[in-house]
Amino acid sequence: MWDKDPDVDDILHHPDPPGYFDFTIFSWRGWVNTFALFVIIAAILTLFIGYPVLFDQTHKPAKFNGFNAGGINGSGQVPSLPNLPLLIDRDTPSNVMTRTGSDGFLYDLVFSDEFNIDGRSFYPGDDPFWEAVDLYYWPTDDAEWYDPGAVTTQDGKMVITMTEQQVHNLNFQSGMVTTWNKFCFTTGYVEVSISLPGQANTAGLWPGAWSLGNLGRAGYGATTDGTWPYTYAACDLGTLANQTLNGNPAAESTGGIGGAPLSFQLGQKLSACTCPGEDHPGPSVTVGRGVPEIDIIEARIDTNRMQGLVSQSYQCAPYDLFYDWNQQSPATTVFSDNISFINTYQGGPFQEAVSVETYIEDQFYGGNAYAPYAYEYWSDPNNRDDGYITWYSNGEQTWTMTSATIGPNSQSQVSQRLISEEPMYLILNLAMAESFQAPDFKHLVFPAQMFIDYVRVYQRRGIKDGVGCNPPNRPTTDYINNHMALYTDPNITTWAMANLTYPKNSLLESCT
Repeated sequence: MWDKDPDVDDILHHPDPPGYFDFTIFSWRGWVNTFALFVIIAAILTLFIGYPVLFDQTHKPAKFNGFNAGGINGSGQVPSLPNLPLLIDRDTPSNVMTRTGSDGFLYDLVFSDEFNIDGRSFYPGDDPFWEAVDLYYWPTDDAEWYDPGAVTTQDGKMVITMTEQQVHNLNFQSGMVTTWNKFCFTTGYVEVSISLPGQANTAGLWPGAWSLGNLGRAGYGATTDGTWPYTYAACDLGTLANQTLNGNPAAESTGGIGGAPLSFQLGQKLSACTCPGEDHPGPSVTVGRGVPEIDIIEARIDTNRMQGLVSQSYQCAPYDLFYDWNQQSPATTVFSDNISFINTYQGGPFQEAVSVETYIEDQFYGGNAYAPYAYEYWSDPNNRDDGYITWYSNGEQTWTMTSATIGPNSQSQVSQRLISEEPMYLILNLAMAESFQAPDFKHLVFPAQMFIDYVRVYQRRGIKDGVGCNPPNRPTTDYINNHMALYTDPNITTWAMANLTYPKNSLLESCT
């Protein structure tokens, strides 16, 4: 039976006899415990309060910001993180960090890729700056399908390989890689060291190194519909479909090749005539926007001389009558007329081609030797007369166009076309198309490979907002985000296919 009284032998219930009390202030163990608690509390307070205060008082901020011979990190205040991607490749030689431009200004390197790490992948998301596309490039009726697997790096080079194989109902596979919406630049000097594919005596391959305005993504037709290759700031006939209004000027109807119409353009979609509140990338609807194209090179073979040629071009719109841009000096200068000459192709209903071709040496093919090809350009929205582009082949100037090369044209009634003011991105590709040059299949050898040793971009020292795809005076980010489906689906080939209409043009309809 249970009761509340403890058993006589259960001493744990009453460890002390009745009336027993043994506290004393002179207890040694109590003082040791108290002292230990004090030490622990003091240590915690010192660590989290005392040390920060002491450090702040004894380490005053430096009176410099780390700008030194080493640049922004000259003081070493930022750690070197080996896997962090940088705009300037760590393998870029120190002696090419600056250059003097043809304009006499000092230029600083702002981007480089030396491709010294083998086995890089350029599938979407794999590289911070480059991305290879997976699509058919229908605008030029190409023979190949572009696949990301055709682009890699090997032996310190980017390699784009064209193979003869069945893919997506085509007989060839190749590669196109771009920096679209990842790396862009506004004005500068761009140099690419290339060994061209194939041989100088075999026609048909179409290697290219070029640049486009960021509002148009190469191969994504809806994004270039009404934007490529417009570079125009006026609000006049040049913004309209076919460059005409009510049938005027009449010369436009026969001002193209062989008496054909001058232009099949549907009009400048993002013109300076855009009505307020309409869909426009800004900075305001009164700023004409577009997608100009500057080609570093497009290479072909002169089959009469069996020698390689590179065309170095500016594609623009709207057009001069008969695509007859100003070829006279001082507007245009061809530096070595023994190897360089005005391109016989000057345009068609979808583009005006301001272009010069230059012969190159046979050694710069097949990975045997490399030549640097480049252009340097300048534009200033506040002083457009100063604009120019100068091209280079194998380190030598080939030709220069100025703003006067594409100045106002009274015959086609268009105003000044602009040296690009858009943020430009880079494109490297290896194509094949009858529209460019008929392939000599009897002698072409596959696989064919295009080798790129390096890509380097420079800008005038002191330029503001020169690097980036969303500069404040020519933004692109919001517009791209608002039309992301068109920039990510190459099967949407026109603006109308997305059930979209061009913004209202004040020359054609009321803005109210």
